[in-house]
Amino acid sequence: MPAIAIAGGGLGGLTLARVLHARGIAAAVYELEATPGARDQGGTLDLHEESGLRALAEAGLLAEFRACAREEGEALRILDRHGVVRFEETAEASGGTRPEIDRGALKRILVESLPGGVVRWGAKVTAVSPGRLTLGTGEVVEADLVVGADGAWSKVRPLLSDAVPVYSGLSFVEARLSDADGRFAALVGPGSMFALDAGKGLIAQRTGGGWIRVYAAVETGDPGAVAELSDRDRLLDAFADFAPELRALIADHDGVLVPRPIHALPVGHRWARVPGVTLLGDAAHVMSPFAGEGANLAMLDAAELALALADHDDVESALSAYEAAMFPRAEAAARESADNLEACFAPGAPAAMVEQMTRLSADH
Repeated sequence: MPAIAIAGGGLGGLTLARVLHARGIAAAVYELEATPGARDQGGTLDLHEESGLRALAEAGLLAEFRACAREEGEALRILDRHGVVRFEETAEASGGTRPEIDRGALKRILVESLPGGVVRWGAKVTAVSPGRLTLGTGEVVEADLVVGADGAWSKVRPLLSDAVPVYSGLSFVEARLSDADGRFAALVGPGSMFALDAGKGLIAQRTGGGWIRVYAAVETGDPGAVAELSDRDRLLDAFADFAPELRALIADHDGVLVPRPIHALPVGHRWARVPGVTLLGDAAHVMSPFAGEGANLAMLDAAELALALADHDDVESALSAYEAAMFPRAEAAARESADNLEACFAPGAPAAMVEQMTRLSADH
């Protein structure tokens, strides 16, 4: 049985370890964070039947997921900058195929499904070579297979590719609001709300625990410029032409504003086969969030890689089969993500997104 070392204990790395474990294959996960909840795990996710939910089925964790999922989170509202609703779809009308769950809850489910010791928390990977990870302590880990599940700025990716993520031209400033059932309940609804204009927009998502996550999106050619918008008054100035009830999503935020420039790898990123190394999730194909595919693809990558390793007699045959299926799937999602980003903030917004969502709604 091959020794498998997974760099990165996010959703992709944990899913890989779990699906392997469910098939009697041991793996070790090396994660920089000291504990599963060492930092804010982010907002809410909608898991898709063909990807994230399929991965959870292969992991044997659908019941645990359903116990934490929020079916009502599928609801969607699209507004213009004046606060006029241009498109609205309830969770029931959307088909019930993309239930929401908080990232932190999903991570907890995956962590708790693994035997103790599988994940090495606080294990910083400082260097990678084929068949070897070097940790911050100086410890060297030997492995027959090294999997880079270590995100957009992966330390494993340079073994396979010279590609690096490129700034998309769009930045988020993230805020949080408490009292989700109070004054913002009608504005945001039970799921997600997009208030869009040319070059900017406000995106709000209801999460568990009575919170709303708000992402103020601004097109800017300089990713460093978004740091200036982490000042509330400057951010409010950027949205001066938005309706007062929308600007209140910024004005009444709790805590700090967090700048998040959006980066992406080139659409169609792929590499030649290198023995004993592969990538999954953002390490392989980081993209903007405008197709809702990032976590879903990471989990599907993980499940398919685990199944390939279980079904093939040698590691290289498994990796070839996995990558042959993953590359075109990731390319299609990355293209959709790039196209949706453009449509969301195009002149005349939100017209393009309303047209697209109306068409998709009619197909349900």
